[in-house]
Amino acid sequence: MAVKILIRRQVPQEKAREMIPLFRQMRASATAQSGYITGETLRSLDNPREFMVISTWQSSEDWNRWLQSNERNEIQKKIDDLLGGETKYEIFHYGFSE
Repeated sequence: MAVKILIRRQVPQEKAREMIPLFRQMRASATAQSGYITGETLRSLDNPREFMVISTWQSSEDWNRWLQSNERNEIQKKIDDLLGGETKYEIFHYGFSE
């Protein structure tokens, strides 16, 4: 069953320019992963520091495989080091089934 992943990050304005290449690198790497369907990056109008990435995966197993991969963790470490904060993840599935 396809799943949507919501990833939230607080990016200080002075670090946004440095973060953009890391977002692009993460997206480029994700698109090559088995099970990746699509993704988009949004910036809040109410809080310009808040970014949300919404990605769609064929299954939670595909997402978890990518989440735990060395390739992703190397990029995520650079993001964490730059932001000095926590990245929040939420996973949703479609519909009302369990």
